[in-house]
Amino acid sequence: MEASKIRSVGTDTRLRHGRVSLALSFFVQGVVFALVVTRIPAIQDRYGISDALLPAFLAAVPILAGAGSVLTGKIVARVRPSLVLRWAQPLLLLALLGVGVGDQLWQLALSLCAFGLSGGALDASMNMLGVRLQRAYGRSIMLGFHATYSLGGIAGASLAWVGAHWDLSLLMSYLPVAVVLLPVVLIGGRWCTDADSEKPTASGTGLASGSESAAGSSVTFKALLPLCLIMTFAYIGDSTVSNWSAKYLQDILGSSDEVATVPYNAYMVTTLLGRAAGDLGVRRFGPVAVVRFGAVLAAAGFAVVAMAPGPWVGILGFAILGFGLCVVVPQCFAAAGRLFPHASDAAVARLNISNYVGFLVGSPLVGALGDAWSYRGAMLVPMLMILVTLVYARSFADDAARYGGGHDRSRTADVG
Repeated sequence: MEASKIRSVGTDTRLRHGRVSLALSFFVQGVVFALVVTRIPAIQDRYGISDALLPAFLAAVPILAGAGSVLTGKIVARVRPSLVLRWAQPLLLLALLGVGVGDQLWQLALSLCAFGLSGGALDASMNMLGVRLQRAYGRSIMLGFHATYSLGGIAGASLAWVGAHWDLSLLMSYLPVAVVLLPVVLIGGRWCTDADSEKPTASGTGLASGSESAAGSSVTFKALLPLCLIMTFAYIGDSTVSNWSAKYLQDILGSSDEVATVPYNAYMVTTLLGRAAGDLGVRRFGPVAVVRFGAVLAAAGFAVVAMAPGPWVGILGFAILGFGLCVVVPQCFAAAGRLFPHASDAAVARLNISNYVGFLVGSPLVGALGDAWSYRGAMLVPMLMILVTLVYARSFADDAARYGGGHDRSRTADVG
């Protein structure tokens, strides 16, 4: 009895450490991604990339990230997701540094190749571990991880603003970040846990490494398709904000250059706040209700943006959009884990590809509609896409009610 209690305390400690370590990984990825996307003009100037060639470079990153996610799905059939994360995150930081060090196109291409592949592997492995930890805890904690990603994005965008404001080179902007964060992820990665291997099975032994992924063949595309569609549409909405909010405010709503920078920041802040509180909502009302509410709120945000008479109402619309859209993607990953409990790693890896499909489609779709029709009308298209979530909302249901409403009374539900 005493030995069992000691093992229980040790397992709880490893889960807590794993949760902190994974939250740190989400934060670091948010910082790194923001530092790249917010300094695209500086990257273009440094490497002399023409406007005609720039879209090819921008498209290559999500395509390679999708390849990295697919590759991770195959790798975790043999090794633990935590091991993939521990290798991918330092590589991502070195790729960021490579973007700042080089001065020739081939060097940028090599760095962006490493950035895309490692970013995709990191995306997939982090969400695999998040799904496993949520299962071990027995309650919703997935939104909290994505909240730390949003916090990292705000921090990275702020650092990028400092670099642009003080006219720092890319190397001087990226080098301090890499120097600080590399040892952090190397040390923090040692705390990573695959969670399921910490839980005893009926035979009294832990799950073998990669046992979930060995069942990857049981993941059917037909069953996963609703979640793939929802995630794609969510990222089309997200990319609309990141790529078009400033232009929309300035060209359509007549704002100044300074005010045009506000909507994306407002969107990021409300995304952070919504995700920080989202797990409580899932536990109280269940994932289906939270996702439905988020989809309606996101659609309302797009509607406000499309009908806004002036800049500040437009900013309010983007802020509402952040509150609504923020819950959808984390709950897609959580739902995939519940849908395929014995193959959650494979399900997450395949679902994660929709992230990059939405990112690739969103910006050119809104641009084409805006040029051919109107930018106000273009904002209604992602609004309608987000409402499709309501049709497939039951895909988020948890039949065992383990993550909502506090129904799970297992010991792991009391882990910190």
